[in-house]
Amino acid sequence: ELLESGIRPNTIRLSVGTEHADDLIYDLSQALE
Repeated sequence: ELLESGIRPNTIRLSVGTEHADDLIYDLSQALE
């Protein structure tokens, strides 16, 4: 079902809200280390 929707196994999903941009950038960089 995911592949039919165009979502590949190497897809990264980001869900952001009203956080400060610097906090989001920091969290993302930490997650990718």
